[in-house]
Amino acid sequence: MASRLRELGLRERLGAVEAHEVSPPPYNPQRDEATGIRNARAIADYSVALAAAVAAQLDADRFPLVIGGDCSILLGCLLALGRRGRHGLVFVDGHQDFQTPAISRTGGAAGMDLALAVGIGPPLLATLGGDGPLVAAADVAMLGPRDNPAWYTGDDVRRARDAMHVRYLDALRRTGMATAGEDVAGLVTRSGMTGTWIHLDVDVLDDAVMPAVDSRQPDGLSYAELESLLRPVLATGMVVGMDVTIYDPDRDPDGSAGRALVDGLVRVLASINGVRVV
Repeated sequence: MASRLRELGLRERLGAVEAHEVSPPPYNPQRDEATGIRNARAIADYSVALAAAVAAQLDADRFPLVIGGDCSILLGCLLALGRRGRHGLVFVDGHQDFQTPAISRTGGAAGMDLALAVGIGPPLLATLGGDGPLVAAADVAMLGPRDNPAWYTGDDVRRARDAMHVRYLDALRRTGMATAGEDVAGLVTRSGMTGTWIHLDVDVLDDAVMPAVDSRQPDGLSYAELESLLRPVLATGMVVGMDVTIYDPDRDPDGSAGRALVDGLVRVLASINGVRVV
């Protein structure tokens, strides 16, 4: 994903610095017996390495834009914020990613990343930051999912979701994207947070414009809707970084979805004034 978006001109169009590449470990399709999650130890180690890379950019007063992989990269990004005060999460995704090993059909951490981030799941990944979760559920805004909440079972999951600011796709449209974005901006600025992170899984986008994902669903946000939703949040000046994930170049042979993604990201990130994107 990262190399394809680089080829399509994302870095040049953003005026960004290519700061660091964290190479993923070899893939193992077998579930880890201790955790029920595929590649659990490798993901934990990778998250620590990614956190170090992100932290170095934050130390340099830069805005890290982390590109690639799957949604499990969220863990390393949040881990980088652990010693920098209280940070929130704006989670923009077509799925809620609240699976646990007990209900996951595949054992993939990419469907569990939000659960793990708020401390639900095996300690190896759910307590990467120490004794507590990487982010408090009450500091999470979940925006744009269109999957079925009933797929995610368990009292811990229900309590965490109830604590979050959740707006499913249909609710966002009823409210209006700009108004919904302003609501989230208000939550961020009034919360006492030091800052917040944005996670963008591109499967939140309309399948008609972003079919190059691994878990397709009908409908989704247009790029104009995404821009309207995120602009007020970015305009707060409290967003410290962002990850973008799930786009699969192998599912986009003519590059049309990738070019549209580059165009969309450039428009969204134009909301950031005076920040050096890397």
